[in-house]
Amino acid sequence: MNDSLTAQNFLGRLNIRQMLAPLLIVVILSMMVLPLPTFALDVFFTFNIAISIMVLLVAMYTMKPLDFAIFPTVLLVTTLLRLSLNVASTRVVLLRGHTGPDAAGKVIEAFGHFLVGGNYAVGIVVFIILTLINFIVITKGAGRIAEVSARFTLDAMPGKQMAIDADLNAGLIGEDEARKRRATVALEADFYGSMDGASKFVRGDAVAGILILFINIIGGLIVGVIQHDMSAGDAAKAYTLLTIGDGLVAQIPALIISTAAGLVVTRVANEQDIGQQLVTQLFGNPMVLALTAVILGTLGLIPGMPNFVFLMLASILGFLAWRGLRRLPAMEKEAAAAAAAQQAVAQPAENLEAGWSDVVPVDVLGLEVGYRLIPLVDRGQDGELLKRIRGLRKKFAQEIGFLPAPVHIRDNLELRPNAYRLTLKGVPIGEGEAFPGQYLAINPGRVSGQLAGTATQDPAFGLPAVWIDATLREQAHVFGYTVVDASTVIATHLNHVILSHATELLGRQETQALLDHLASESPKLVEDLVPKQLPLGVLQRVLQNLLEEGVNIRDMRTIIETLADHAPRTQDPLELTSQLRIALGRAIVQQLYPAGNEMQIMALEPALERMLGQALQGGNDTGGIEPGLADTLLRETAAAARHQEDLGLPPVLLVPGNLRWLMSRFLRRAVPQLKVIANGEVPDSKTIKVTTIIGASK
Repeated sequence: MNDSLTAQNFLGRLNIRQMLAPLLIVVILSMMVLPLPTFALDVFFTFNIAISIMVLLVAMYTMKPLDFAIFPTVLLVTTLLRLSLNVASTRVVLLRGHTGPDAAGKVIEAFGHFLVGGNYAVGIVVFIILTLINFIVITKGAGRIAEVSARFTLDAMPGKQMAIDADLNAGLIGEDEARKRRATVALEADFYGSMDGASKFVRGDAVAGILILFINIIGGLIVGVIQHDMSAGDAAKAYTLLTIGDGLVAQIPALIISTAAGLVVTRVANEQDIGQQLVTQLFGNPMVLALTAVILGTLGLIPGMPNFVFLMLASILGFLAWRGLRRLPAMEKEAAAAAAAQQAVAQPAENLEAGWSDVVPVDVLGLEVGYRLIPLVDRGQDGELLKRIRGLRKKFAQEIGFLPAPVHIRDNLELRPNAYRLTLKGVPIGEGEAFPGQYLAINPGRVSGQLAGTATQDPAFGLPAVWIDATLREQAHVFGYTVVDASTVIATHLNHVILSHATELLGRQETQALLDHLASESPKLVEDLVPKQLPLGVLQRVLQNLLEEGVNIRDMRTIIETLADHAPRTQDPLELTSQLRIALGRAIVQQLYPAGNEMQIMALEPALERMLGQALQGGNDTGGIEPGLADTLLRETAAAARHQEDLGLPPVLLVPGNLRWLMSRFLRRAVPQLKVIANGEVPDSKTIKVTTIIGASK
């Protein structure tokens, strides 16, 4: 019972359409090794003729080559079918050819007697002419066209891909349409490449047909004379007629198939099939028909010419020209009406005033690429860079605390082929070059050898680097280089830019989205602060102050609670930022000193602290610091920061709370890697160790 159920399930899963192709191939191959009765030969020869006619008609009714994308495979299968029939019929002809003209079946007998009148000399000539037409004219021309079309299609692929991306970025098409167009471009290249190769099958079939013809004739003479004691003349007549019939049965379908191949590759695609194009473009102009009728009629009046035939064709063409001329005014009226309607539709569009729809917003984050980098960002080709950019935004949101704007990617033909450009609110903020298929070997400063390649710099951090071939990747690792691919180079640069400009990426929209996200968990907390106690703009400025100094805003609960405590007393963003830094002190210090309880920091000499405190009372942004003191402070701080880095320590300056904002703002441009923290931000659990005192020598 179980076995019967299993068999039924197996038969239920079988798809008849899926089984047809394998069965056909098995049958074709079987004909080469298994003897076939004459009736089976008649069936298969008739099937071969039928399939060739079907292929020709399908080729004529296709609108564009890709409508018949299976055609290269059909060429291979039909060629294999003809060769298998040649082998099977050769076996029958040599075995039974002495018995009479119907020894190999009725189809071969008909082609051997009816088409060539039973004359084997005429048959040989006709067969050779058909083969030469197929081999030299049709197949060679179709193969050449397929080869050139494949080459031009491949050369045009980058331009077509960029045109698709341009339409997609402009909003003219959607993602589905863009994906469909990219697939069509790839299929066109595959189709013409396959046609170029498939044409070789047909040419080889023509050569094989000629060779098989002479081999069969010679073999038939030998078999008839030696084995069946026939005279040379009788053997030649019997076996040659059968061989000619066999060759014609195979060669005529081959000629039809080759013609179909030529029709497919020479066709210029539009919305009409070949028959409609032929009638429209060849017989659509009545003036051409009229002139042709006049010329034929003139030739038909010359004595000695076949007057009836010429005058008959001239009359037919003249009638068609007269009919076309009668329809011409109506066609002109229709064309004029269509043009007027189109102008009426277009006229209001031309008179439209400029509107707000013409104002295109600037992308917050943008990535522009040269055309050779398009595969890295092409969804249709599963671009690696797209995945990395999605990962970067997710990592940024997890580490910094808010989701940045999406990165808008577009191609830019003004860039060098391998160049890219990063933009922030429409302004370039970074650029570089990447070479797909190569690797960037970055020198971290401790490499043991040199690599052959193109010297450059890491676009993100400015480290010396070299672009190398993939074959040198392992050697670069051995030498101590950091090796990354092209998509990683761009992604790393983009990540560095996003982190460096996090302040500008936090707009009011992102701030509101952050509050909405927090409100989903603690709605009362958010309602009590914004906008009752603190405007959204002030909250945004406070968060930007934190981001400006490298402090993440992940702990929004602490931020909102601290602001709620101090907002009734002050609305000053700097004062609120200072209170927030104290509340977030443990996280700030942990970020700078992730291991251990000891903090090795730099500090100001007490007398210098007093001088700066007095200068702070000057009231301006720089605190009224005397120029000589400012220059000395910048120089000594930079030297102390370098000393900290040489010791493997973070460059951190500890100052009193009232000086922190002044020192951070004043020293940031000269020593960008410096972090300035206030005494109140240091947790009680941390031990402070001063490694350098700035101003001690003064």
